[in-house]
Amino acid sequence: MSRIVRSITADASIVCSAIDGKDIVSEIERIHKTSAVITAALGRLSMGASLLGFGLKGQSDTITIRINGKGPAGNLIAVSDSFGNVKSYVANPIVEIPLNSKGKLDVAGAVGRDGFISVVKDLGLKEPYSGQVPIVSGEIAEDITNYLAVSEQTPSVCALGVLVDTDLSVKFAGGFLIQVLPFASEETIEIIENNIKGMSSVTQMLSSGKTAEDISLMALEGLNPNVLDDFEVAYKCDCSRQRVERALISLGKTELESMSNDDNTEVCCHFCDKKYNFSSEQIKNIIKTLDK
Repeated sequence: MSRIVRSITADASIVCSAIDGKDIVSEIERIHKTSAVITAALGRLSMGASLLGFGLKGQSDTITIRINGKGPAGNLIAVSDSFGNVKSYVANPIVEIPLNSKGKLDVAGAVGRDGFISVVKDLGLKEPYSGQVPIVSGEIAEDITNYLAVSEQTPSVCALGVLVDTDLSVKFAGGFLIQVLPFASEETIEIIENNIKGMSSVTQMLSSGKTAEDISLMALEGLNPNVLDDFEVAYKCDCSRQRVERALISLGKTELESMSNDDNTEVCCHFCDKKYNFSSEQIKNIIKTLDK
């Protein structure tokens, strides 16, 4: 199972959450049958959503991150609950482009840089909180960092990485999110900045045997950090036949009447690829609920 470990400095001014998300990203590749660069892109976005979702307070709270930079990948979406469980979707799962100038998967080239990253938090209020900022790099981690700084005025550092093997399987995947609270001192912030400079990439740390706990404590080294939480997280879709029926109802009577002419209507969940079948009679029964 994938894990998230959250650590905090002794003065409680800085929190670091780190994720080992190999199983989550492997499930993304299995479900969506993604090419290498899309596995990396959607994996990064999903782990970023998981790290942000893990910080929500209400058990039923959710966070949705959407990014579209007008690149060949199209729209990418990741949804996390408050436990860090995540589901995701990409418009174009197969994208084949050359490696970038560093000889690595060109995530920014697949995502694109001409668009926005938007975040919607459903906190159980009358209206969900939403924010949107322009994409700054298309590499996703930098875009999440910029979003937090600009839209939520929260100084943060996000790092995400996915290493895909030659057979398209996921070798390593993980990341961390450091969030600085307003009362953090300049000295503390300087220590964090130096720690980050001394850290290798996330996939290098994982490949060398570092755990999520190791990474979260390394980021806060010198500030007497303590582990707050250690949780298993997973790729988890919450679709159900009832949810699909509600979605069908939202189409309206005219569209449903047209669908009822077919012997069978198949509805596929974009997040987990599960298929739900409705007979003509079942569609007609849904229409009857609209007439009540």
